[in-house]
Amino acid sequence: MRRPLQLWSAVCLLLAFAVSPAHAGVGEEMYAKFQADGAFYDDPELQAYIDRIGQRLVANSDMPKKTFTFSVLDSPDINAFATPGGFIYINRGLMAYLDNEAELAGVLAHEIGHVTGRHHGRRQTAGVTNKILSTTVGILTGSRDVMDASSMYGAELISGFGRDMELEADGLGAEYMHKSGYDVDALLEVIGVLKDQEQFQRVKARETGRPVKTYHGLYATHPRNDKRLQTVVRAANDLDQSEYIENPEQPGEFRRHINGLVWGASVQGQSDPDRYYHNKLGFTFKHPPGWTVDAGSRAITTRAADNSASLAITLKRRDRNASPQSVLEGGAAGNLSQAEALEQYGLEGYTAVASSGGTDKRLAVIDYNYTYLFEGSAASFTAADADLKSIIESFRPMQDREKREGRPQYVRYLQVPRGATLASLASSLRVPDAEAQLRLINGFYPRGEPRTGDWIKVIQ
Repeated sequence: MRRPLQLWSAVCLLLAFAVSPAHAGVGEEMYAKFQADGAFYDDPELQAYIDRIGQRLVANSDMPKKTFTFSVLDSPDINAFATPGGFIYINRGLMAYLDNEAELAGVLAHEIGHVTGRHHGRRQTAGVTNKILSTTVGILTGSRDVMDASSMYGAELISGFGRDMELEADGLGAEYMHKSGYDVDALLEVIGVLKDQEQFQRVKARETGRPVKTYHGLYATHPRNDKRLQTVVRAANDLDQSEYIENPEQPGEFRRHINGLVWGASVQGQSDPDRYYHNKLGFTFKHPPGWTVDAGSRAITTRAADNSASLAITLKRRDRNASPQSVLEGGAAGNLSQAEALEQYGLEGYTAVASSGGTDKRLAVIDYNYTYLFEGSAASFTAADADLKSIIESFRPMQDREKREGRPQYVRYLQVPRGATLASLASSLRVPDAEAQLRLINGFYPRGEPRTGDWIKVIQ
C-alpha cells in the first residue's frame, strides 16, 4: 500500500527551553539578531499560516496564556528549534518535506511540548545555547562548515534531553494536537520519515566517510515497531472530550503555501523590487517604491519615476589614510551643513548637505572595499532629502544568502503522468541524489512507486 507523503527531516534540532526570566533575554536577543540580519523567509501568507497553527496549539497547551512567537527562517536546512522566551522557529527547508498540516502541527507541537515540559531546568543549557548561536551564524553566513558542526544533533547536542524527555515532548505534543483537532498519528508519520532519512544518511556515510546524522540518536527502531512511542503518542486519543473537535485544516491550503516554496540556497533575498543588488561588488541598497535604477559604466543612478529626484553612486580606490569625512569635505563644493558620521552594517561613512549657488545636494562617503561617493539632487530638495538620505543609510554589504548563484529552484506539485516512475521523473531534476531525494520528499524511500494521477512534489 502506498505510504502518504511525509517529512524528510534529517537535521531537526529540536532544541527547546522553558519560558523563564533567566533565559528570556537570550531568546529576545536572538530574535532581534535574526530580524536585523534578514534571516526570516519573506512570505507573509506562509508566516501567518504557521502562526495560526502554532497559536491554536498553544491555546490547547499547558501554557495557553503565555506569548509564543512562531517564525519561518530562510534556511534550506531541515531544522526546527525553540529558544528562551517562547520563540519557535521552523526552516523553510523543513517545510518543503511536509505532507499536510497535521504533520506541520506535529513538529510545532513537539517544540511546544519541550517548552511546556520545562525541560531546560533538567539539563545544562549553556553549551546548547552556544550551539544555537553557531547555528545562527551558519544560517546568516551560509558557512557549510559551521552548519555541519552545529547540525550534529546526536549525543553532543541533545543528550541532555534523553529519551524520557523526548517521549514526554511527543506525548505533550500529541495531546495538544488532539485537543486542536489534528490526527496524532501524523506525529508518528513524521518520526517514521526521520528514520527513513537516517537510513539514507547511512548510505551516504558509507560513500563519503562522514558521520551519520540521526534524529536525536534516540529511536533505535522504526516508530512502527516502537511500542512505547506508539503508546505515549496515541494515549492522546483517550483524552476526555466534551465535544467533537473538527479538523481545522482547509482543503488545499497547505499545498497552496508549499507550492512555489524556494528550494535550496536562498533566492528571495533578491526578490525585493525596492532593493538593488550589485552581485559583482557585493553591495545593496533600498530605494523608495517606484524609483528605478540605471547601472551605467561610470555610475549607478536611482531616480524617482517623475525624475524629480535622483541619487548617483560612484566609487574610487580607497585611501586607508583618509577618513570618509576628509574625503567628503575635500571634494565638496559649497558650504556644508547637517553633517553627521554614519555607522551602518559594520561600515563607516559621513554625510552632509552641500549648498552652492542656491542649490542643495545630499552628499555621502562610505568605505566598503572601495570608497563609495553619493550625490543626491532634487527639484524640491527639502521634500526629497529624507528619501535621498534613507537610500544612503540603507547601503550595506550583501549577505551570502542574497548572492544569486545559478537559476533558482522551487518546490512544485504535479500529477504523475501515465507510465512515469520516480526514476524517470528524477532524471530531469538538477539536484544531487535526485531519485533518493524525490523518494524521501514523497514518502517512497527506499522503494515504492506512485500511481498514475497521484500528486507528488518535484523540484523545478
